[in-house]
Amino acid sequence: MSALKYYDTIIAPVITEKATLLSEKNQVVFRVPLSATKKEIKDAVEKLFNVKVGAVNTIVRKGKTKQFRGIPGKRSDTKNAIVTLLAGYSIDVTTGLS
Repeated sequence: MSALKYYDTIIAPVITEKATLLSEKNQVVFRVPLSATKKEIKDAVEKLFNVKVGAVNTIVRKGKTKQFRGIPGKRSDTKNAIVTLLAGYSIDVTTGLS
């Protein structure tokens, strides 16, 4: 996989209360494309952040149907990846990539 593909695989870190609680368990949450596989996510995180990944779990959240000014619309589906790091490794998502 090329270096540019790694940047396309990891869209953004998820910064929520629940994701912050997971960081105590050495886990980090990223938003990824719907087409990304667990192997691609693992390779991208290992190459971009120089860490070792133990496991990758993915969640696909289906978009809700909502009304905007009386017109029905649909939010986009999103996919999140919960990445568990091996002991001794950590990612500080507040600093960004170099």
